[in-house]
Amino acid sequence: MILQELSDLRGVSGCERDVRAYISDQVRELADERRTDALGNLICLRRARRPVDGTPLKVMVAAHMDEIGFLVTGINRDGTVRFGKVGGIDDRILLSKQVLIGDQKIPGVIGYRPIHLISAKDRQAAPDVSRAAIDIGSSSKTSTEARVSLGDQITFRTSFQTMEPGGLRCVSGKALDDRAGCAVLIDVLREDYAVDLYAVFTAQEEVGMRGARVAADAIRPDLAFVLEGTVCDDLPKEEDLSHVTEVGKGPAITFMDRSVVADRRLVDLLVRTAQANGIPYQFKKGVFGGTDAGAIQLSREGVPAVALAVPCRNIHAPVSILSLNDLDNATRLMVATLHGLKGSL
Repeated sequence: MILQELSDLRGVSGCERDVRAYISDQVRELADERRTDALGNLICLRRARRPVDGTPLKVMVAAHMDEIGFLVTGINRDGTVRFGKVGGIDDRILLSKQVLIGDQKIPGVIGYRPIHLISAKDRQAAPDVSRAAIDIGSSSKTSTEARVSLGDQITFRTSFQTMEPGGLRCVSGKALDDRAGCAVLIDVLREDYAVDLYAVFTAQEEVGMRGARVAADAIRPDLAFVLEGTVCDDLPKEEDLSHVTEVGKGPAITFMDRSVVADRRLVDLLVRTAQANGIPYQFKKGVFGGTDAGAIQLSREGVPAVALAVPCRNIHAPVSILSLNDLDNATRLMVATLHGLKGSL
């Protein structure tokens, strides 16, 4: 399963090399052109293969390769490793989590004071992660320095699993935001369209949507779609509040978040296409977070953009969960939407 292989790969923001190499190999026979830019984006062009009057539209479809994680910032005298966060991570989820450090995948555990030594008052507050360190089983700074270097990437050590009770066809793994979008985009490249499709696997989304802006400036697309993994909060609630998204209800169309107000024409196009093809869909009801759509929309003179996302439970955590039904329907909707594009919106 491509999603499993993508999830298992390691690629904290700025360290996307292995993910990029895997995707490049997967799309080798699908893209007419492939190139990697200075920031690490993988830009793939599949030229229009269906008849169109005039010049084909340039359509950018983006999914980011990078994942949240950490970088090594120091090594203590006792051999433990200090670290800094890359991307939005809740400190409360970090204690005792297993991680892998550097290209050698050195195993470690994020250590913190045991509960016996924490006062009752301090237990009510979020842990002070600046006092945490990663234990790799070393006994000295010298022995750790022989295996770990400053700036090494650190990723969660998570096993991909299939979970299929209730017919939702769920899977769990790390980095489903946004390896789910990458998996969809690889499949999107398998079809023929009447547009010039620029499939862009972007770098450094988690630290400010940097890759997407650079790529959009270079491509100058007529319009853009962004494929994402998004917040899902469909577990039971005491308050009568709408879920942001729900697993198994289809891919989520984002009409607004902190980074973008989506182009209404593209929102309507996705809705019409889903309805015409019997594809389940939902709207992302929360307007928080940001996606590459925000950076693409503001490139050069401006680009119409919208995000289509796969709901992921426990997003930005060591283990996330999504439904393969939602993943498949995101692919169906993106493919059908591109097939519907001709010379204009």
